[in-house]
Amino acid sequence: MLLRNTRLYVIAAAVFVLLSGQACKRVDKPVSLPTITIIDQNWPDEESRHRHNEQFRRFASETGVRVQVLPAPVAERLAVSRQLLESHGSVPDVYAIDVIWPSILAEHLIDLRPYVPAQEIAEQFPGLIANFTVNGRLVALPYYVETGLLFYRDDLLQKYGYRAPPATWEELEKIATRIQAGERAQGKKNFWGFVWQGARSEALTCNALEWQASEGGGSIIEDGAVTVNNAATIRVWARAARWVGSISPPGVVAYHEWDALNRWQAGEAAFMRNWSNTYLAAAAPSSTVRGKFGVCPLPKGEAGTAGTLGGDAYAVSQHSLHPREAAMLVRFLCGRQEQLRRSQSPSEPVTIPELYTNNSVLHANPFFQDVMQVYRQGLVSRPSAQTGKLYPDTSRAYFEAVHAVLTRQKTAAVAAAELETVLSQMTGLRPRSSRREHSGFSREP
Repeated sequence: MLLRNTRLYVIAAAVFVLLSGQACKRVDKPVSLPTITIIDQNWPDEESRHRHNEQFRRFASETGVRVQVLPAPVAERLAVSRQLLESHGSVPDVYAIDVIWPSILAEHLIDLRPYVPAQEIAEQFPGLIANFTVNGRLVALPYYVETGLLFYRDDLLQKYGYRAPPATWEELEKIATRIQAGERAQGKKNFWGFVWQGARSEALTCNALEWQASEGGGSIIEDGAVTVNNAATIRVWARAARWVGSISPPGVVAYHEWDALNRWQAGEAAFMRNWSNTYLAAAAPSSTVRGKFGVCPLPKGEAGTAGTLGGDAYAVSQHSLHPREAAMLVRFLCGRQEQLRRSQSPSEPVTIPELYTNNSVLHANPFFQDVMQVYRQGLVSRPSAQTGKLYPDTSRAYFEAVHAVLTRQKTAAVAAAELETVLSQMTGLRPRSSRREHSGFSREP
């Protein structure tokens, strides 16, 4: 708690200094156009910061409006954004928000529809626009999209006689077991078949949701009811628990995204579940597996394949003193021209469907085809819209239940039944534990 409060204090102090500096500028040197501030904790590396600074320079050149980046910690993203918005501060003007935040932050964000032409909104994935629309208000414009994918070592598949990555979870278990045994027999004692994100975190919610949705277990809450307690969900939680210590390292129950990636980049895993934007790091010049891997949709279950919807969008604070200029920046960053420019080199998957048919974009980002396949055939959304401000508590209850199964503190059946009760009490929604199968997919029309 002390560390969290310290982080939030640092952000508040940075905002105060920034406001003080701008006040001095207004007194000493009036300017005709404002400076827009933006907070985005998704730029931890120098390359990302350089790429975004280039965008800001282009924006300033075209509009005369300068952009200033507010420093922020990568951790505690939602807590920092909520504190800044709820304080009604005029800075920052623009926020990067996750796909699961719209209903949590909507009351503090402006409706972008009066500022962004309808045809530009229509260019975006309809599902993303729907996700960032709360009570008819478009509170953010998508910037990039991501989904869970399977990363595989194609060199090892060939080495052990496989022509393609596993199509089902059962195939994944068998192939991972064989490759793991073979590599260890050759002296690689730290080699594992499959790494993923098993820590008590939002990432585990995403992983477990993919398991259960692919097998027909639904998406936790559906049609105004808590539906998590069903046979498919119980079955896949128990299956994942068997992975721990067999094809996945015992420590996987503490893995976040970067932990899995580090193991993968070191060449110590045959398969990895991670986000589509991880492709950039996995293919970096310093990566041991560069040129030795491919990506594809996650394995199928009885209901098909499932990849959790992720990504970010830009929103304008309702407390901004310059909403028009801030919306101009959002429109610029999320627009077709800038997304096309970013896609000429490896980048995060874009949010405009038409760009997925552009040959130059696909040449630079061949994995975009897999992202599009998941988006069309097996996208699953977390129940953030159904639970609103209760989503963080809903997700925590869910991943704590799954983690208890993975660490063998509870059986899958007991954990699912207890979670059903907790979620029903938390949300006020009725439980539906008929054990019927659910599709769990959110597909584009």
